[in-house]
Amino acid sequence: MSTSDTLQAMHAYADEFVALRHDIHQHPELSFKEQRTSDLVAERLQSWGYQVERGLGGTGLVGQLKRGSGQRRLGLRADMDALPIVEQTGLAYASRHQGVMHACGHDGHTSMLLCAAKALAESGRFSGTLNLIFQPAEEYGTADSGAVRMMNDGLFTKYPCDAIFGIHNMPGWPQGHLIFHTGAMMASSDKVVITITGRGGHGAMPHKAVDPVVAAASLVMALQTVVARNVDPMGMGVVTVGVLQAGRANNVIPETAHLELSVRSLDPKVRNLLQERITELVHAQAKSFGCTAQIDYQRGYAVLINTEQETEFARQAGLELLGEKQVVPQGAALGGSEDFAFMLEHCPGSYLLIGNGDGAGDCMVHNPGFDFKDGNVVIGAAYWKLLAERFLV
Repeated sequence: MSTSDTLQAMHAYADEFVALRHDIHQHPELSFKEQRTSDLVAERLQSWGYQVERGLGGTGLVGQLKRGSGQRRLGLRADMDALPIVEQTGLAYASRHQGVMHACGHDGHTSMLLCAAKALAESGRFSGTLNLIFQPAEEYGTADSGAVRMMNDGLFTKYPCDAIFGIHNMPGWPQGHLIFHTGAMMASSDKVVITITGRGGHGAMPHKAVDPVVAAASLVMALQTVVARNVDPMGMGVVTVGVLQAGRANNVIPETAHLELSVRSLDPKVRNLLQERITELVHAQAKSFGCTAQIDYQRGYAVLINTEQETEFARQAGLELLGEKQVVPQGAALGGSEDFAFMLEHCPGSYLLIGNGDGAGDCMVHNPGFDFKDGNVVIGAAYWKLLAERFLV
């Protein structure tokens, strides 16, 4: 079967798996609560002949299919969880769960991989071991996310992989285009919670108080120098103060001020530098105003680093399937984060993007008006099938 035939043949599955995508979209589930989705995935994989193990990372599962005498082992991963967002799409298949929606396209990622799973079971030409990983809680946002819990439950011990690949839709690129990136592709993401403590008092007698608000205000400005003056200009760092809370009355100097930061980088060394400098600045700024500070520095997702050999392999599969006009060989790195990074710390592989539209009405992910493009189910599934057949030889 030629490459063009592979893509054309996948259209026979379109109606079934677009309908499945709509069904998943109607029944979104938050991180570690993806019970219905996990049931749906497991039932279908088992009906197509996959050996299925459930309960990895809570609601995660792996479907394994062995064929021929090949010794290579491939991992393909899809995420399943939704977000705590009130959907505003007005679609006929909009979320039936108030306050929860698939605003990041994980319904599409799951449907793409399931579509490929059926096609590979029915007509896949490969020799080796195929491990399909359906992961919970990618949106969890901490170092205890779905990827980590699946690995802690023995994911790569039970299902070793010579390489692992993942895909995510991305608005801002033409629908169906594939975007690749060798090296650091997505940023680390850390949360920093700071409490500055002074001494409360009357707003008319500030000399008898120690004002944590002034210390907090000065700290906000000082933090901007970390990236500007400590990070190599050729590097990347982000320090965002997203929360600044203090006091409830205009004539009262409060006892404490509360700040929360989002800290990101595309280099593990820069990540360490940011933590070091932020910690030093917080204590120094607080002390300079007569206050004390407490810091809870919470390391979240790691830098996502695509390995060179596996990314080139993935890129060539994309070119074979779609041609140069629909492939971006080296797209820009992203400031967002993804817990697939943890899997790539344990196994070589690559994470790629599939364009979700670049028109005026194509909003970004994590938006109440977002929807995954149905046409990507077929393209993504055809890509997974071709990648598996080229890898498992």
